[in-house]
Amino acid sequence: MKFAFRLLMVILFAAAIPMRAQTMRPQMQTFETSAGPVNITPIEHASVLLEAGGKVIYVDPAKTPNFPGDFSGLPPADLILISDVHSDHMDPVTVTSLSKADTMIIAPPSVAKTITTAKSISNGETTQWDKWTIEAIPMYNMVRGPAPGKFFHDKGRGNGYVLTYGGRRFYFSGDTEGIPEMRALKNIDVAFVCMYERPTMSPEEAADAVLAFHPKVAIPYHYGTSDPAIFKKKLEGSGIDVRLLDWYPKKPKQ
Repeated sequence: MKFAFRLLMVILFAAAIPMRAQTMRPQMQTFETSAGPVNITPIEHASVLLEAGGKVIYVDPAKTPNFPGDFSGLPPADLILISDVHSDHMDPVTVTSLSKADTMIIAPPSVAKTITTAKSISNGETTQWDKWTIEAIPMYNMVRGPAPGKFFHDKGRGNGYVLTYGGRRFYFSGDTEGIPEMRALKNIDVAFVCMYERPTMSPEEAADAVLAFHPKVAIPYHYGTSDPAIFKKKLEGSGIDVRLLDWYPKKPKQ
């Protein structure tokens, strides 16, 4: 009887392995810190899920017709960070759907005008939340805009973020070109760097900016129809671990 029971348990355990594997988040990246692991999962375009210490954080959770991120089955948020007013970053409907009664929302003042429950933080400011330190980093255009003398992203309107947890520093660029403030960053362990030629910067420009602050790991995101392989190619031999993830289950329109 004991043998039969043990055999049954082995069979059940073996059968459970594929089931557990199926529930793992695809493309999830795990980074060890002194406070425990940080798991980071791409959702779509600029939307990112972070999980650490039993807390759930979303950066720019949003759905648009071109970028219809799938949030089904994902946990509710303890913290939501929003970088800019554009709809692929600020989506009040998705923010509401992910929020609990005690969810904290942190955003630049431009976003807080619309999402009035958000705590406002401006470029250069730092705040604490749980075990995280959150720094608001400038993000803006220096060249690109819809018309002469106008920019897609004005300086001071939006925030990139550097999040520090357990001694590790995670950078989310938001929509930006390779600005001096990005190039001056120090001790970045993981950098999520935007690229998308028309509103932000090309893969070549993004790689050049990343070389200036030299994170340990660089992950292109918000790249639309740009080719992140160009970014990876330019950083070959730099010592930077470039990880290409698929942020677009449905390819964006040209």
